[in-house]
Amino acid sequence: MKLKLILGSIREGRKTVHVAHHIYQLLAANTDVEVELIDLREWNLPQFASRWGKEEKPDTSLVVVAGKLAEADGLIFISPEYHGSYTGVLKNAIDHYWKEFKKKPIGVVATGAGSLGGINATTEMQQLVLSLGAFPMPQKLIVPYVQHAFEEDGTPNNEKYVAQAEQFVSEYIWFAQAITEAHKRDVIESQTKIQA
Repeated sequence: MKLKLILGSIREGRKTVHVAHHIYQLLAANTDVEVELIDLREWNLPQFASRWGKEEKPDTSLVVVAGKLAEADGLIFISPEYHGSYTGVLKNAIDHYWKEFKKKPIGVVATGAGSLGGINATTEMQQLVLSLGAFPMPQKLIVPYVQHAFEEDGTPNNEKYVAQAEQFVSEYIWFAQAITEAHKRDVIESQTKIQA
C-alpha cells in the first residue's frame, strides 16, 4: 500500500516537521506500507490561479506532485494550526488537484502551541477531505504544545503523544487497507461485468 504524507508547514523554526517525520517512521516500520513525505517547503508550488488543462504547460513541480498523489492509495494531511485553521500553503497545494484525491482514505494531523493542539485545524481538514470526494478517517491526531513534544533532534519526549501517534497510525493503516481492498473488489467486479 502506497501512502503519502503532505506536510503543510514551511516557516523557519517549524516544529510540525518533527511530527511528520515521526509519523513517517511509524508507517515505514509496517512491512505492508511504502510511504513518502511530500514536504511543501521543498516543492514551492505556484499560487493557484486556475486548473491546468491539456493545452497548458504546467509548472514541472505541479506535474511531479500530481504523479505522487495519483499513485497514492491513501494520504495524511499534516499542518500546524494558524488562526483556527490549517495553513494556506496546504490549501494552495490541494487546490491544484482533484481527481488525485477522489475516494481515497485521508487522515489528518494538526499541531498547536497551546492546549488545544490544532483541534480546529483537524475539523476543517476533515471537512476539506469530504469536499474532495475522499474519505476522512474519523480519528484524528492532535498535538498540543508541539514546541515541547520533541527534542531538538526530532526525538519525541512526550509519552502521551507517542502513544496517541502509535494508535493513530495503527487505526489509519486499518482504515486505509479496508478502503483499498474495497476499491480492488470494485475493480474486479467491474471487469467481470464487462467480460460477461
